[in-house]
Formats: sequence, C-alpha cells, structure tokens
Amino acid sequence: MSTTTENIHIERIEHSKIDQVDFKNLAFGSVFTDHMLVCDYKNGAWETPKIIPYQPISLEPSAKIFHYGQSIFEGMKAYKDKDDEVWLFRPLDNHKRLNISAKRMAIPELPEEYFMEGLKALLDLDREWIPKKEGSSMYIRPFIFASGKGFHASPADEYKFVICLAPSGSYFSGKVKVLIEEKYSRSADGGVGFAKAGGNYAGQFYPTQLAVEKGYNQVIWTDDHNHEYIEEAGAMNIFIRIDDTLLTGPTSDRILDGITRKSILQIAEEEGIPTEVRKITVQEVVEAAKKGTLKEMFGAGTAAVVSPISTFGYRGIDYDLPEVETSYASRLKKRITDIQFNRGNDPFGWRLKV
Repeated sequence: MSTTTENIHIERIEHSKIDQVDFKNLAFGSVFTDHMLVCDYKNGAWETPKIIPYQPISLEPSAKIFHYGQSIFEGMKAYKDKDDEVWLFRPLDNHKRLNISAKRMAIPELPEEYFMEGLKALLDLDREWIPKKEGSSMYIRPFIFASGKGFHASPADEYKFVICLAPSGSYFSGKVKVLIEEKYSRSADGGVGFAKAGGNYAGQFYPTQLAVEKGYNQVIWTDDHNHEYIEEAGAMNIFIRIDDTLLTGPTSDRILDGITRKSILQIAEEEGIPTEVRKITVQEVVEAAKKGTLKEMFGAGTAAVVSPISTFGYRGIDYDLPEVETSYASRLKKRITDIQFNRGNDPFGWRLKV
C-alpha cells in the first residue's frame, strides 16, 4: 500500500518480518526494520524523499562511491519510554553535523525538513520495532554517498541519502583495555577528521586490529605531529579525570564534534563537576597514573554513550585505573540516558517527541 504526505511518499511492506526477531537478544546494528528512507540528488536538486521496504541498493560499477569515497554518515538513536512514547535526542545537531560533513566532502547539503520529516515518518511507521528492554534502543543510521557514475576524479553529479533503522542492544559491555597509538594517525590538520566520513573509520581498522592482536580492545589516538597529545578513543571522544577535574581535548580539524561529548560537558557544568577543555599530553596521563591521581578514563559516543576504560598501555607498560565508587562515567551516563528514555528532567531541551 502506498500513501503520500506533503513531502514524503510512503510504500508500506506487504508482510512484516518483525515476528522473526528475538528482541531479548539483539546484537548491535545487525537486525533491520521493515522500511528505509531514500532520497536522490539529481539535476542539481534533492528529490522528494520516499519510504520504501528495506531492500538492496543497485549501483553501477562506475558509481563514484566505489572510486573516490564520497560517503558520510550519522549515528543516532530513538528511545521508547514506559508509556510507549518515542523520543529522539538532539536530532537537529545530527542534521547540522551531517551538512558540515557534506560540505567538507563536496556533497550537496540536505534540507532540514527532508531529514527531520523523513526521520519522524520512518520511525512512526516502524515504531513497533523500537525495543523497550533496558539498555536497548533503535539505532538510526542516516548516510549519503555518491551514486553518480564516472571514472574522472571529480565530485559526483548524483547522490543518494538513506536512513536505515536497527533495533539494537548494548554496544559495549564492561570496561575496555586500550593502547596509546604512536605510529598511525586517525587524522591530520587540514584533513577530514572532524567529518563523519566513511574513510576515517576504514583507516582506523588496521591499527586497531594490530592492537587487538596485542591483547587490547581499542586504540587511543594521538596527534599526527609528534604523538604527544591524547585525541580520541577508537571511534569515540575521550574524557580523562585527574583528581576531581574532568578533561577532554578541544575539537579541531582532527577531532569530531561529538554530540555526546557536548552533552557531557553541559551536564558536568550543571552538576558542578570541574571541567577543562584543553590539550592533554600523553606524559601528563602517564604521570597521573603513576602518582595515583588518574581516577577515570572513558570514551563517549552515541552507540555506547559512555564506555569506561580499565587499563591503558603505553610503550610496553600497562597502567590499571582504580575502581571508583561514585564514578563520573556512571553518573554522567545516567543523566544522559534518563533524558533519552524520558525518565528524568530535560533542562536543556534536548529531548524531542516523535
């Protein structure tokens, strides 16, 4: 059955596959809902978005995504509260960042109404797929890639915007062991590290694989000049607590302006937690670990919200972090998830009802 709203054409699936899903045992991002949103850019303009049954995408071998890597994405979640109401968390920030990434990758920017109206319509159509189990949510993946064809090295003339939904369980369980990287770099000044470009993540896989072979779960990225400064934790922003002060690096060409990162900084300020946004040297962290003033390290991002670090390795030595009874990580994660799941007050206006 097909219907059309003012800006979106909707084609509903004939038979849902929802009864085939074990919602009690959801892996992260491996099960997909009945529908997806697609929107094509052709002849210099974005066309009307469509919601269609989830299905493969057909592309020619000469599509430029395969050759020149014009691809960007976002990571978001939708949450269902105890009354089955559905909520988004700071979605306009995701749209803004998508267009920041688009501009850097020479991709046409996407109108806000297409993003927001399309996302709401898709979530409303597949709202029964949003899990209610503790720690579970609907992971949302908006992305744009070059669908125009040609082997000449130039921006494409056609693009495709897609939103897919994946009901998901927790991204990480437990604490992680990380290795401070001194050879490979995630990004460089003047590069695309601040954009959510697919190639940023592809370039991380090999160094991370090497770290895993050494017994670590993830890599702590350092600057591309002298590997002197702490920058990110795997695919997440990083926070470090020395004594009672919470530190994180400033955003730059190399560091993603994470939405969870910004939220943590605002909540910490409201709760009176001392924070500093500044460059953090590797040596400072090592010395703090030796002196016992290093209390916590954790990654922050959409998928995991907060991922505590139990151990970091540097130049052949592992440094274990202490068990903190009232950790900033758990305190800040609770504040954020209480807002996301409509369990607590939202003094910042971050929560949006679908």
